[in-house]
Amino acid sequence: MLQHGGHVRRAIEQLEQQYREAMLKDDVGTMERMLADDYLGIEPNGIIQTKSETLYAWKNHLIEMKALYLSDLHVRVYGDTAVVTSRAYVVGRGPDGLRNGEYRYTRVYHREDSGNWQIVSFEANRIIRRRRRGA
Repeated sequence: MLQHGGHVRRAIEQLEQQYREAMLKDDVGTMERMLADDYLGIEPNGIIQTKSETLYAWKNHLIEMKALYLSDLHVRVYGDTAVVTSRAYVVGRGPDGLRNGEYRYTRVYHREDSGNWQIVSFEANRIIRRRRRGA
């Protein structure tokens, strides 16, 4: 059931900003606390990463984020699950090379019995601009 509690949405929005800042500062400790043990992420290249693989990539500087601007952020809350969709403009690189550009992503949070929210899933897709014919 969809909950419309503004306080929960605001809390998730704050967590999104906290995770964004952790990525920009290479704050692996914060990332480790925010990711659930059973976290799975799907990178823009289609590769699936576990929590340990994700943290390894950040610790070893295989991923670097120089700029990350979020827009069009939407949070939907369903009981103990929150789904975030957003648009992100990224300047950085990943294990497969530069990741500069625009992306759409989905991040899923789950509220633990303790009341803490953790990230359980993430997927990002690059926005590809097509040129119009005749332009």
